Amino acid sequence: MNFALQKTLELLIIIGLGIFLQKKVAKQDLKGVKVLVLSVALPATIFAALLKIELKGTLLVFPLLALCFNLLMLLASKYVLASSLPTEENAKKRTLMMLLPSLAPGLSCFPFLVVYIGDDSLALAALADVGNKVFGLILLYLLAMHWYHKRALKEAGTSTGGKLKSLFLSLINEPINIVIVLGMIMLSFGLDLSSLPGFLQNTVLSMKVLMTPLVLLFIGMAVRINPGEFGMILSLLVRRAGIAFLLSGIFVFLVPGLAPAMILLLVVFPQSSCSFWPYAHMSAISSMEDKDEQKEPTFDINFGVNILACSLPFSTLLIIGVFSFSDFFIPGINLVLLGMAMVVISFAPVLIQKLKTSKKEEKAEGFSMISTNENNQ
Repeated sequence: MNFALQKTLELLIIIGLGIFLQKKVAKQDLKGVKVLVLSVALPATIFAALLKIELKGTLLVFPLLALCFNLLMLLASKYVLASSLPTEENAKKRTLMMLLPSLAPGLSCFPFLVVYIGDDSLALAALADVGNKVFGLILLYLLAMHWYHKRALKEAGTSTGGKLKSLFLSLINEPINIVIVLGMIMLSFGLDLSSLPGFLQNTVLSMKVLMTPLVLLFIGMAVRINPGEFGMILSLLVRRAGIAFLLSGIFVFLVPGLAPAMILLLVVFPQSSCSFWPYAHMSAISSMEDKDEQKEPTFDINFGVNILACSLPFSTLLIIGVFSFSDFFIPGINLVLLGMAMVVISFAPVLIQKLKTSKKEEKAEGFSMISTNENNQ
């Protein structure tokens, strides 16, 4: 059996076990699993991976690339992704602009990088995630506050400066960021994992083993999709993925000669699921609006929850698909053509709905004209 297919089946079986456990695990219990992943297993994996790479100044390009991707997706969210929504649904459009440009590689991308292309790629992805976190924690918060202050009836009680300070503290206190800083410091002094005492090495490696099964079980247990808006959200996620493939393909064309593992990293990292941080910002704004008794909300919180619920399994299956058929996704032309096709296909439900609406309007006009003629007679 093909190695990639065998690994894919192994991962899908673990996700299936997570789905089977849904009835036995309450939603609040999932928070504990998520804490284990993001605060124990993932930091240990990233720390071990970082200490295997050779520190170079050129590594700073990865956070900058991720930040540039976030900004490009923010523009795409405004002019392409949200264009299919009705013009009066501004709250949903703002919600899309917060969620769709953000990335959560920790749960949807990092475990598969370890399994398919190794620790070196994970270390580079962890560095790229620093730029993504700056975007999600700070820039999206500033955007949310801009929209709120622009629409609010009165000023919020919490100052923007105070909130930014707390966000900065949460950024530097997060375990993943701590191990990245610690790993970079050790690398700058020429130290690696073998430089640590034996018991520390074994502790890190033992915690590292936990990551992949924990994340896959969490994905299976967390999938709870609201069917009401599933079709529209699915088309938006397909469009988001298509734009990401398109940007990855363009980059591969602009920088020829990249190794296959690097190309796969550039393809799957932007396909990560939407981040929870923008939702946290929107929830904070919603709480402020409740105190201000603002009638028209800035964001559609329920719509945001549905996007998050659909995004994680969608990105997971997409990333597994990329690795399972990795030879197809390495040529830049394939990425560009696939991205364009996905963007076009994602607009199909909107066009079908418009055709149905126009036909109904034509029928209504026809009946109106017939009834008018009968009245005249």
